[in-house]
Amino acid sequence: MDQPIGVIDSGVGGLTVASELMRQLPKEQLIYLGDTLRCPYGPRPKEEVIQYTLEMVDFLMKKNIKLLVIACNTATAFTLDLLREKLTIPVIGVIQPGARAAIKTTQNMKIGVIGTEGTITSKAYPDALHSIHSDINVYDLACPRFVPMVEKGVLTGEEAYRVVEESLQPLKSEKIIDTLILGCTHYPLLKDTIQSVMGEEVTVISSGEETAREVSAILGYQALLYEGERATKHVFYTTGSSEVFAHIAKQWLDIPIATVETAYLIST
Repeated sequence: MDQPIGVIDSGVGGLTVASELMRQLPKEQLIYLGDTLRCPYGPRPKEEVIQYTLEMVDFLMKKNIKLLVIACNTATAFTLDLLREKLTIPVIGVIQPGARAAIKTTQNMKIGVIGTEGTITSKAYPDALHSIHSDINVYDLACPRFVPMVEKGVLTGEEAYRVVEESLQPLKSEKIIDTLILGCTHYPLLKDTIQSVMGEEVTVISSGEETAREVSAILGYQALLYEGERATKHVFYTTGSSEVFAHIAKQWLDIPIATVETAYLIST
């Protein structure tokens, strides 16, 4: 079916999911919307996150998308069930895929989760992990300094290492977990630094690969895959600076991005 896949995120973090979608589904067109003007979502009240997410969804639904990926853990935690009831197209979040990937990986049944304040407070990951395996021990930790740092493009170097090391100290000092879920789609942009801080004995899990696999399976099951031939052109929107967004997108995705357009949402 020749309709695009819609991807929404609070900022640039969802590009980590978009990148994996492009790799696994090279024929599909993506329309990506990052709400960089109002990022981060993590510290915001639940009602505000829901409002902003619905505004992004309304914007993309006008683009005739065939499937929606909520590439933001906070928005997934607060709006996934609501959007599945509201929309007639498939809606995929990033929490369940991340939980499944972690359970496949862990050897000692002790899994760490790092995310925004909103995601950690929601207990969405412990709920998802325990719904799959009740014996999993979950150690979760909010890392509110990560998203603003990523949105500024600070991904490596001394500052990034210092912030990551200070933030992860409570998890690292315990020396218990063998698997760490990056419970925010911004965090894979810091994956190398996070891995360096946590050490090689901890496996760091990003939900992008598993999320893309789920999207592929649903599109195939519902006969929504595009099977024609075309030069795929992805479309990117942001509510903030198109220049900053384009710089990070090109740096992370390693693909040419002709333009990043500005999206004007209701309350921006």
